[in-house]
Amino acid sequence: MNLQTQWLTLVWMLASGTLMGIAFDSYRVVSGQLRFPRWSVHLLDLFYWMASALFVFRMLYHVNHGELRFYVFLGLFLGVWIHFLFLSVLTERFVVNLIRIVQRIYRFSVRLIYLILVVPIKWLWKGFRLLLGFLWILIIFLGRVTLFPIWKLLAWAFRPILNALHIPDRLRKSREYVVKLWRQWRGKDQE
Repeated sequence: MNLQTQWLTLVWMLASGTLMGIAFDSYRVVSGQLRFPRWSVHLLDLFYWMASALFVFRMLYHVNHGELRFYVFLGLFLGVWIHFLFLSVLTERFVVNLIRIVQRIYRFSVRLIYLILVVPIKWLWKGFRLLLGFLWILIIFLGRVTLFPIWKLLAWAFRPILNALHIPDRLRKSREYVVKLWRQWRGKDQE
């Protein structure tokens, strides 16, 4: 391997180490903000390290066909170290601000959907209930106006039959019997 490939490999590993540091800081801030369950943090750590290893070996294969030398590890270490010295605070602030922006966009979207979909449906529902209430009052009014005279006429026509059957006496006796049963059931028998 010539000297140019070695220097190119070192630069790419510096960049890969820096990107690993950025990804780690981003992951750390996101997991802290979203408060993942404790058991999932270990799984996410494993996923991070597997993704980082695949990324580094893909870059290494792209630059020098996968030859592993000392300066590869040196480049990774220097890249991560440079990141933690100079870029770590900026990365954390950027990710925190990005999370806040995403949360604001999410709240705005939810509010917009609420205003566009839910509020009109509520207004339609209130209007529908108001219309049903108006129709119900209209039906009751028309029923009283039209059916009340018919009911009076029918009651007058069937009064002789009802008097012959002694229905009001039977209704009074049955009411007294129901009241008696109710008092017995509640334990308040007055007899």
